[in-house]
Amino acid sequence: MDHSAYVAHNEQLVNELPDYVGDYYLAKSSVPLSPATLYQYLNEFKRFFEWLIETGVSSANSIKQISLQDLEHLKKQDMELYKSYLLNRGKQTAQHPQGALSHRTVNRSLNALSALFRFLTAESENSEGEPYFYRNVMKKISLVQDSETYATRASHIKDQLMLGDQDKAYLNFIQDEYGERLDQNHLRYYQRDRERDVAINALMLGTGIRVSELTNMDVGHLSLKAANVTVRRKGGKWDSVPIAKWVLPYLARYISIRRPRYHATANTPALFLTMGTDEPRRIKPATVELLVAKYSTAFNHVRITPHKLRHTLASKLYLETKNEHLVATQLGQSSTSATGLYTHIIDTQQRKALNRLHEDNHNKDNR
Repeated sequence: MDHSAYVAHNEQLVNELPDYVGDYYLAKSSVPLSPATLYQYLNEFKRFFEWLIETGVSSANSIKQISLQDLEHLKKQDMELYKSYLLNRGKQTAQHPQGALSHRTVNRSLNALSALFRFLTAESENSEGEPYFYRNVMKKISLVQDSETYATRASHIKDQLMLGDQDKAYLNFIQDEYGERLDQNHLRYYQRDRERDVAINALMLGTGIRVSELTNMDVGHLSLKAANVTVRRKGGKWDSVPIAKWVLPYLARYISIRRPRYHATANTPALFLTMGTDEPRRIKPATVELLVAKYSTAFNHVRITPHKLRHTLASKLYLETKNEHLVATQLGQSSTSATGLYTHIIDTQQRKALNRLHEDNHNKDNR
């Protein structure tokens, strides 16, 4: 969904939830949290409130009626039961369509509830200048330990990355070879969008930006001369992101055809466009997801996501620098907690060390 769609869905969700959630939404919209993040949080609140009613923890007849007192008097046992519910919903079947949640999804739900309770007990203010209530039961609830190690996660995604010269081969494939397999009808659309599609893939491979950051970019956010792009990160902060120099020619070719081919005018702010019925439109994240899937599947028979292009950049940057802080800065992350994954993806040095151990032992045995 694009920005406006998220906002519309969020406003609809807020109307279904208690008024104090509306207060939370208003406060966090002005921080701001991104509409996409708020959409996830509001859905987690709704799931939690539905559970409160279904289990009888709250005597409210509807979600809208769940009171602040209901939340204030929740016991640690209640929240542990909810945590257990999330972890043990059962495998997905035709009769039971809600499948089990991953530990990361459970933690996302718990983090969302922690954010709501923190707002209600510390950040909010009633008519007397006091928080809505003081007892924060979520402070007693721990997150689920992720049973999947970085090494395991790395092994799962490594084959989906474009390491070495694969990234440039992938872009050359899109630009020069993909059209050879198309019929005349599909070839026409491919030829229209080729420069745009190559530029989109190149920009993600050469910056590591998120797909939402890419689709929200305006023309004025890109500077080919300075080789950087300005994006709005999670949490609403603006960030200037360096672009790898080898990417710039792909972007320049797209810029040269953007106006004539997509009928863009001075009043068309979006950098990446699709053809609308009456006027060009900002490209949507779902469209980017689909075009990356299409080209990657044709390239090496592995369907990948834009997020794997982000992983590719981060992995190659770590291999070059061995600097987790630099990688975190490039990705727009406030800490290095998530960059440990890339140290496991790039295991070349580890393998060399293991080989040296074998060689040392072999040499000792021959003495």
